Amino acid sequence: MAPLSREEILARARRGESLAGLDLREADLSYEDLRGVDLRNANFSDAHLQNANLERADLRGATLTRAFLFGANLNRARLDRAVLTEANLQDTNLEGASAAEAEMSRCALFGAHLVKANLQNAHLCEARLKRANLKGANLVGADLRGAHLERADLTNADLRRADLRGAHVANTTLEGANTQGASMGELRT
Repeated sequence: MAPLSREEILARARRGESLAGLDLREADLSYEDLRGVDLRNANFSDAHLQNANLERADLRGATLTRAFLFGANLNRARLDRAVLTEANLQDTNLEGASAAEAEMSRCALFGAHLVKANLQNAHLCEARLKRANLKGANLVGADLRGAHLERADLTNADLRRADLRGAHVANTTLEGANTQGASMGELRT
């Protein structure tokens, strides 16, 4: 089956059809409105979703390896168990989003808005979270080994049992954060 064109993808989304499980590799859906669309288990590897509106979209189990989501709106989106390895989520809005158990190693999250996001047991090894806003985020059991958290705001974040060994934490705000049982090892400042 030939890959769907941009127009076919958008027509299905506008009709409220599910796009779950579809192969959408390298699709360019930048600046499009995909609010609330069912994208479970879809393959968005190397796709362009810059400034796309994915508010409340269901991306559980989706593959977004190396996807370009710069400035996208993922407010309250569901990304549980999604694969976002090396994805670019710089300046994205992930407020209230759920990415529990997501694979986000080497992900670019510079300046991302992750207030009250659920990142429980997420794999964020070597993720670049410089200037990210993680106020009140759930990072229980998250793997943040070698993550870059310079100038990140983790005020009131829940970091219980998180692994922060080798994380870069220069000028990181941890006021009110719960670090009970967290592996701090050698933090880099």
